[in-house]
Amino acid sequence: MKFIFADSLDYVDPRYDFLEDRSPSDREPYWDDFYPHELLGYAPYDGILVSRAIVGGNKVSGKYTDAQAQRFQRVGAREFLRFREADYPGSFVFGDCGAFTYHEMETPPYTSEEMVDFYGDGQFTHGCSIDHIIFDYVEDHEAHDLEPGRLEENRRRFEITSANAEEFLQQSKRIGNSFTPMGVVQGWSPASMAEAALRLKKMGYKYIAIGGMVPLRAPQIKTVLTAIREAVGNDLNMHVLGFAKAEEIHQFSDVNITSFDTTSPLLRAFKDSTRNYYALKPEGGIEYFSAIRIPQAIENNSLKNLAKQGVYSQEDLINREARALNALRAFDRGEADAHEALEDVMAYTAPLAVGRDDRHSDKEKRKLDSLREKYKRTLEHRPWQSCDCSVCRTAGVETIIFRASNRNKRRGIHNIQAYQKHIRKIEKAEEHA
Repeated sequence: MKFIFADSLDYVDPRYDFLEDRSPSDREPYWDDFYPHELLGYAPYDGILVSRAIVGGNKVSGKYTDAQAQRFQRVGAREFLRFREADYPGSFVFGDCGAFTYHEMETPPYTSEEMVDFYGDGQFTHGCSIDHIIFDYVEDHEAHDLEPGRLEENRRRFEITSANAEEFLQQSKRIGNSFTPMGVVQGWSPASMAEAALRLKKMGYKYIAIGGMVPLRAPQIKTVLTAIREAVGNDLNMHVLGFAKAEEIHQFSDVNITSFDTTSPLLRAFKDSTRNYYALKPEGGIEYFSAIRIPQAIENNSLKNLAKQGVYSQEDLINREARALNALRAFDRGEADAHEALEDVMAYTAPLAVGRDDRHSDKEKRKLDSLREKYKRTLEHRPWQSCDCSVCRTAGVETIIFRASNRNKRRGIHNIQAYQKHIRKIEKAEEHA
């Protein structure tokens, strides 16, 4: 089971100054920053996925600058990502269209010929056919509950995706074995997705990619994948696109997933409200800790508004911020205990979380008490000190501080490597079962 990381220019500055909260003045982000595999010194994934929509172009605005997009097209995915085969033997570069970015369009903006050239020129190892995302999902026995218009639209997108897959497979043959073509499945129910997968098998695909899984719960995904396997058997390779339930991967061992892509471990670092830091349990599984939020007082909108309203002075907030940071660093050095650090952290957390540090309503008290307990647990366990990844070794307590991109993405990169180790443990356990 291959873990593919879906990249979105997720790099960090290795020279970032945590004490001064700034990068060197001569920093050039793409050239000077490190991707996860560069920061860690090894690839914490089996491959990287790049969406056509992320690269951008004249049809869909991407995340790359014009200069970056031109370089990507000129040197290819591996060179652009600094993920060269010679340095990471046996690794993969997957590509897809990024269907969510054009979901409001009547039809996908790309042609099969364009996508085949994109994958071929980019030296991808695997490339997905052009799909048109379907957002509805119902169990088979509930399919009749869909409004006629919705069902008609779903079927239209289903047929577009199927027709594109057939054309894409034919187009891919003109450049030989440059990359492995993957036919994408879209549907609105287990039965419709099984039908789509069976069509792909009959077209001649050896590798299929299951789309539309992001909003589904784990049991729903399991139902879909089971229906697909029952329809096509186990002789097709199967990739799950955007597997947001990646931490529940152990539940899917019997549906024979070949590969999946996710950004979940990275995104959790700064989008989850409490489960921001991954730690591996000795007995197996992932344990989650809350990163401690200490945003910059002069940049945080909530704190700036409090200062404008006169609830706090700007100087007071800056002082509270400095005390919280200094307390955590002293705690990490063994010069302060957890209680002392927690008190300074909570003195800054109160205005941040509820707007003031006195006259709290019952609801506000519960919120602060909950944060206090989460932060207390993080400080008592000190998970960053027992982690041997290069992020935690070099950044120390800064890894657990929720504060701007260079810390948050570092924590995300730590999470990626922890997640990869989690996957490997699951695989070893299954081998010995």
